[in-house]
Formats: sequence, C-alpha cells, structure tokens
Amino acid sequence: MSEQINNPLHGVKLADIMEYLVERYGWESLADRIPVRCFMYDPSIKSSLTFLRKTPWAREKVERLYLRAKGLA
Repeated sequence: MSEQINNPLHGVKLADIMEYLVERYGWESLADRIPVRCFMYDPSIKSSLTFLRKTPWAREKVERLYLRAKGLA
C-alpha cells in the first residue's frame, strides 16, 4: 500500500483515462499523439482498452499523456 501513496494513477480506471482523453483530444488528435492502429482505424473505447491491456508500452504512453493533460506530470 505504501508504494501507491505517490502514484497519481492509483484508483483511476483505464476506461476513465480513455474517456477523458477522447473527450479532450478526439480520436484523430489522439492518434497523432500516440500512433497506434486502434486509435486510427475504426476507433472505440472497447477496442482501445483491449489493446492497451495487452500492450504495456502503449498503455504507458496513454497514462503519461493523461497525467500531462491533467497537469500531474
């Protein structure tokens, strides 16, 4: 539990992160910032979550973008 004290993502669901980023940037701008297929072609929250849960490097980029957008990084 002590390692979560300074983690700004603790308790934030990946689905909430994606919904926030899509609302803030839109799919096209999100794909420009993080060029992955699930953001570029027929994007959806569901397909993005499936991809991000299986792909740690992409999830890390999404989380960093979220933290920057929220002013936490």
